[in-house]
Amino acid sequence: MAEFVIKLADERGRVQEQVHSATSAEELRSRFTQAGYYIYSVKPRGIVRSRRKTKLETFIIFNQQFLTLVRAGLPILSSLEMLAKSQKNPNFAAQLQNVAARVRTGESISSAFEAQGFPLIYTTTLLAGERSGNLEEVLGRFLSFQRVALAFRKKLTASLIYPAVLITLVCALFVFLISFVVPRFAQLYDQIGSKLPSITLWLLAVGNFAQKYVLFALPAFALLLFLIYRWSKTDAGSDRIDGLRIKLPLFGNIWIKYQVALFARTLSTLLTGGLPLVPSLETAARSISSKRISQAVFSSVGSVREGKGLSTSLEGTKVFPPLSTEMIEVGESTGALPQMLNSVAEFFEEDVQTALTAAMSMIEPAILIVMGCMVLIILIALYLPLFSMANTANFR
Repeated sequence: MAEFVIKLADERGRVQEQVHSATSAEELRSRFTQAGYYIYSVKPRGIVRSRRKTKLETFIIFNQQFLTLVRAGLPILSSLEMLAKSQKNPNFAAQLQNVAARVRTGESISSAFEAQGFPLIYTTTLLAGERSGNLEEVLGRFLSFQRVALAFRKKLTASLIYPAVLITLVCALFVFLISFVVPRFAQLYDQIGSKLPSITLWLLAVGNFAQKYVLFALPAFALLLFLIYRWSKTDAGSDRIDGLRIKLPLFGNIWIKYQVALFARTLSTLLTGGLPLVPSLETAARSISSKRISQAVFSSVGSVREGKGLSTSLEGTKVFPPLSTEMIEVGESTGALPQMLNSVAEFFEEDVQTALTAAMSMIEPAILIVMGCMVLIILIALYLPLFSMANTANFR
């Protein structure tokens, strides 16, 4: 018998992890299901998950092919083995081969994917399909959700490309002027030996410093970025960075709305798949990027367990926009919560796109103005002594 780590919830919704011995993952899952527990996952003890993430486009294509094969009547195991052989990504192919091997030994497909570190929303969706006996429909809803999320993410990325290019050009131009052009003028003024204005002296000092220490500054800057990146992966770092992101004067509100839209669409997908509200809330909370909003959702779970409405519980967190909780309240009162959550997601996604477009329309001219001012100041500082000398020569 092998040891498995089982994550489950009792009838009161309390989630816990336990270690038990069983002949297979399915046998352990069946044992606790018959005892009245809700099973999140069952995985072998001590398993090491793959840290390499598969691209979302590759994952969507695989699931579309998988759904097509299952609908055509092929067994799940044969479909997995066939698709694993056709994958060009060796890491993803190895993961699928491991999933197929687990399914062959009698493990459920949701548990097999969960053991390989696939997204929680995906494994939970598969579990809902297994419990309801309608895996095809549930997987189809997941694919629809991922297509919409991917399309929205691409729109956001496309709207940020031009400002990113502008900022990169500004930085490159500033580095070129300070490290290459300014030192040339410094050599010229050293040969002339005339008295220089204060702004010119300051700029020449900056140029000489940059020329001497630029080779040290670049590795130091790269190291600083790496340390910040590593710190952002910790719980304290990610929470602090998310707090700063939310407090940004213009983009903070856009970030909150984007996360609320992602949460609403994820929760709608899980509820439509047949999962209870509390496990769906916990899964949706783990699926969003914002630590603050994720913690707010987790804090609302206790209120939902006590019998309070979802809208009231989310409103008590003081994080969700009032309009979102009002729409959710309407969905609860009419018995159409999943459909209303989809409406919340669509509304806030459109609002995010509109707000981001407006913000970019203001930021792009601002970047150009800043770039023009920087170049103008540098040129004035460099050429001001030449103009002074020319005026002095004309006066004589």
